[in-house]
Amino acid sequence: MKKVLIILIIITFQSFQLGAQNTLNNAADNIVGTYLGTQNGDNFNVKIVKLANGTYRGQVIWMEHDTDAQGNKRLDTKNPDKSLRNTPCDRIILFSGLKYDASDKEWNGTKIYDPQRGMKAKMVARFEKDGRLSVRGSVLGIGETVYWKKIKK
Repeated sequence: MKKVLIILIIITFQSFQLGAQNTLNNAADNIVGTYLGTQNGDNFNVKIVKLANGTYRGQVIWMEHDTDAQGNKRLDTKNPDKSLRNTPCDRIILFSGLKYDASDKEWNGTKIYDPQRGMKAKMVARFEKDGRLSVRGSVLGIGETVYWKKIKK
């Protein structure tokens, strides 16, 4: 009887600890923050926020080279949506509607916009063991992976 009681106490304690961890560290929200990325030698910051509907949006908030040779602000000139072609390069929304898949421990369910190519690709994001966010965009199974480093929660 004593052993059964001890086992029940241990199980109850472990369940309490796991519940507390889940409350303090919602895995889906780990993606929220500001990231440093580099593509083709151009550094930029992306801010990922949680939207009211529970999905996530990523927007460029800073670019190292945000002006052209004439000193004019670089714009999203390759955007297939003509109404967005005057968006400054440091305000481009890269994705919206990203969802967390707890079973795969990754974020997916939307497309990511590549302003350098002017196209969208299926998006999958997950954290690597070293803490970097792996962001993969693919079209018809052909894709590219970039890595962003979280610089601010």
